[in-house]
Amino acid sequence: MSKTLVAFFSAESGSTKALAGTLAAATGADLFEIVPKKPYSKADLTYSNPLARCNREQVARRDVPIAGTVDNMADYDTVLIGFPIWYYNAPMIIKTFVKQYDLAGKTIGLFATSGGSDIGRTAEKLEPYLNAGTTVSGAKVFSRDASEDTLKAWVESL
Repeated sequence: MSKTLVAFFSAESGSTKALAGTLAAATGADLFEIVPKKPYSKADLTYSNPLARCNREQVARRDVPIAGTVDNMADYDTVLIGFPIWYYNAPMIIKTFVKQYDLAGKTIGLFATSGGSDIGRTAEKLEPYLNAGTTVSGAKVFSRDASEDTLKAWVESL
């Protein structure tokens, strides 16, 4: 079994899912898709609507129940967590995900896709949701078609 896990949440465009697959292939990592128990509809993801579910979750900082768990998290040394950037931040489902596990002592890398935002302070904003002793080693936005060499180099830099 691999010592690296690529865990990701992908919205309707599938950009993050495509990137996560390439990252897992490039690094020989295991892959885990973070899926909400209640799937998002297209209307739920319409960020231009202030009443859309994605906006309500972000504003309320509400946990998003996740379908499934990583049963063997303790076996991983490196956890790479991917998501689309929502309001210069990780979606709440990512915050729910990291709260579920003891990630202390692991190398944590964040990778994201975005239609135009950079990674900004995403790592800093996620750290309060991590258990004590856990820090993010690196965070970066990639295009969905980033090369395996580019992704490998990023992971090696962590």
